Amino acid sequence: MTHHADIAIVGAGAAGLFASIWAARARGPGSHSGVLALDGAAKLGAKILVAGGGRCNVTHHAVDESAYAGSSRNAIRNVLRRFDVSRTIEFFREQGVELKREETGKLFPVTDDGQSVLDALLRAARASEVRIVHPWRVASVERTDRGFAIHRETGSPAPAADRVFAKRVILATGGRSLPKTGSDGLGFEIARSLGHSITPRVFPALVPLTVPKDHWLTSLSGVTHTATLELRAHGGKRLVSFTNSTLLTHFGLSGPGVLDMSRYYTDFKLNAQTEQSPVLVLNWLPGETVETIDAELAAAGRSRAGTVARLLEGRLAERIVQAICTHAGISPNASLGELAREKRRLLALALTELPLPITGDRGYLFAEATAGGVPLAELKLDTMESRICPGLFVCGELCDVDGRVGGFNFQWAWASGFVAGSGAATTSA
Repeated sequence: MTHHADIAIVGAGAAGLFASIWAARARGPGSHSGVLALDGAAKLGAKILVAGGGRCNVTHHAVDESAYAGSSRNAIRNVLRRFDVSRTIEFFREQGVELKREETGKLFPVTDDGQSVLDALLRAARASEVRIVHPWRVASVERTDRGFAIHRETGSPAPAADRVFAKRVILATGGRSLPKTGSDGLGFEIARSLGHSITPRVFPALVPLTVPKDHWLTSLSGVTHTATLELRAHGGKRLVSFTNSTLLTHFGLSGPGVLDMSRYYTDFKLNAQTEQSPVLVLNWLPGETVETIDAELAAAGRSRAGTVARLLEGRLAERIVQAICTHAGISPNASLGELAREKRRLLALALTELPLPITGDRGYLFAEATAGGVPLAELKLDTMESRICPGLFVCGELCDVDGRVGGFNFQWAWASGFVAGSGAATTSA
């Protein structure tokens, strides 16, 4: 048995559901849609349900291309402006989901429950007469004279049909992050089979970083502190920096600042020669430098103003102070007036320019996004249609676009899904 559709969406996650909704809406009421969404999962929306600790960070209050990496920022901007934050808020409000802005600028549903976001998408899809078929895992997509033949994976559980014939196809399979949710890189293989290139490198983004198991930072597991992470080239040139919450763990570092930094660290490391790898430096006291802290320590020493621990009290957790002092070979209870110049300098360096011996990252299993994918240069940005394979559209994480922590990747899903869905419905096959 075979399904037939005017538009078939491969993947019914955030971008895929959004694309299906807008494809059906663009076709107009009473058209019986002709839009079919396929997904391999028994339960839809796994990434939506786990995002933001289960609360689903729908978007950020201020989104622009500077929050993204991958393809050119001009290209990213062209897509983002087609469906901005205000339209995202309006869409979910129409579906009965109000969003609230938190201090970080992140927008969450007032319910603090990702299920309400998923329910809103599914509700909108049904209202638009989108047909969602799952579990129906796609094995391959083949270009034919009349459109596309989509083949189901052999042996996978599925209702009825083994094939789908569609005039147009939207690929919204996701990347490789969180593979247990179904994003295992199949979309890259399908895109490549239809003539697209994939960036030379595809790697985990928004992923925790690891350090040697015996490094003293691991003894601080569970401690959270707002710090600055700065990536420097081998010669000392500052490449990129982020100031945000940093979580010390048993394996290394996590938290928003670390996740944001991770893709840049990996990218620059892969770009560099082995002997010229970039260095990641941690500053426990954002805004301070070796010079300012050294001067502060010297001034306090001249006035005999207490101990190292006393000076840092209120600025750093006691556990951090203890660990840093041990690393620098100084007692936290050392009198500042008796601190030798060399020791003072070592302490200032440990506080503001601590090199991190990064050994790697925790991989796709813990990554929130994928860096790399289909270059936007291979797509028509007004529709997200392939320049290589007419009738094929690409959106979401499958594109070579990845954003920072804070709802930026969801906003890309909404914007690119809207453009792809609308484009597929209005572009002649």
